[in-house]
Amino acid sequence: MKASRRAVPEDARPGTVVAARSAIVALTTAFLSATGLLALLAGRVARRVVTPAARGTDTTIVDVDTTAQTITLSHSADTVLPGRYGLFTTGTQSYVKVGTVLTARADSVTRKLLTQIDETDRLTSAAAFSGWYFAEPGELHLPFEDVSIPTALGSCPAWLFPAPAVTDVWAIHIHGRGTTRAETLRGVPVFHAAGITSVLASYRNDGDAPRSRGGASALGATEWRDIDRAIGYARRAGARRIVLVGWSMGGAIALQLALNSAHRDLIVALVLDSPVVDWRQVLEHHAGLSGIPKPLTRAALEALTKRWAAPLTGAADPIPWDRLDLLSHAGALVAPILILHSEDDDFVPIGASRALRDRRPDLVDLEEFDGARHTKLWNYDEQRWTSRVRDWLVARGLSGGGASDS
Repeated sequence: MKASRRAVPEDARPGTVVAARSAIVALTTAFLSATGLLALLAGRVARRVVTPAARGTDTTIVDVDTTAQTITLSHSADTVLPGRYGLFTTGTQSYVKVGTVLTARADSVTRKLLTQIDETDRLTSAAAFSGWYFAEPGELHLPFEDVSIPTALGSCPAWLFPAPAVTDVWAIHIHGRGTTRAETLRGVPVFHAAGITSVLASYRNDGDAPRSRGGASALGATEWRDIDRAIGYARRAGARRIVLVGWSMGGAIALQLALNSAHRDLIVALVLDSPVVDWRQVLEHHAGLSGIPKPLTRAALEALTKRWAAPLTGAADPIPWDRLDLLSHAGALVAPILILHSEDDDFVPIGASRALRDRRPDLVDLEEFDGARHTKLWNYDEQRWTSRVRDWLVARGLSGGGASDS
């Protein structure tokens, strides 16, 4: 009897098996390549987030009239704003101040110069429009001292503006990402007039303070520790009530301090200008404006939470998004908060500030501007900004100087 032969299935024939294996290898290679490409792109996006921002140019100087003391700039949403601003320049002047808009055309804006420019000055066309206005502490014409705040990374320089009389109320002013303590100078006069001593602090990687390992920004997740040392400095000098004043990322740092500071018992109020309340919302907003696909944005944000991804992202330490989301921790806040934010802020949208107000209406007052842009509310309407801060401080018994009875 002949042994029966079982038919070989068509898909198990040698040629087919080889072809199938080749297809699997090809698909696997393609998948890994696509995954690798996504990881590479996500890493690049993530690296942008934590790389300390450098000041770029966003404005062109079209003309300077030294007789009329006017300057003509390219037209943009910033250069057409009413109010007083600064302009970072190169040439014989590194920074000039500009005032009233005199004429606005489709492609240019002419403003009054508030810094004297003469015929011998030469300015290049590239410039950066700024809300700082004051560039140096001496411009406030108030007594101040250069002081150093000891931190784990070394000494962080700061400016100290003593109150007119001895007081136990101190304000710690915290600048934003990619800027320096000079950004906060415009906020000092209202606190000085209220009888409050001010410390304008620096923190790691801001160009004034020491550099951390890797030099990457942690978006406030580690920077708050340097500012906590500034609070400790104030405490040792007699401060018993601390007001935190944060601008943009400085607002995120102030909120971290309100939750985590070793001196939390002294923090009695927060004044926040255009604050970052939830970084994920801000970064997703910018990714959308840049046309970055949502899956890539999510991959980049996820990569920043992983220690193993550090060589790809440039982050020295994982970014704790949940801890930086103050909406999730709103219930833990205890100090009253004044937020000043503009509906037209296209850099840090106002939505998260509104959400924080809605979650803690017992603590949070939100002063909404319209027309002003990111951290330019003081510039846009100085009288309104100043009076709102002053009245809020008075209502909380923080104005007038002197020591508390407690």
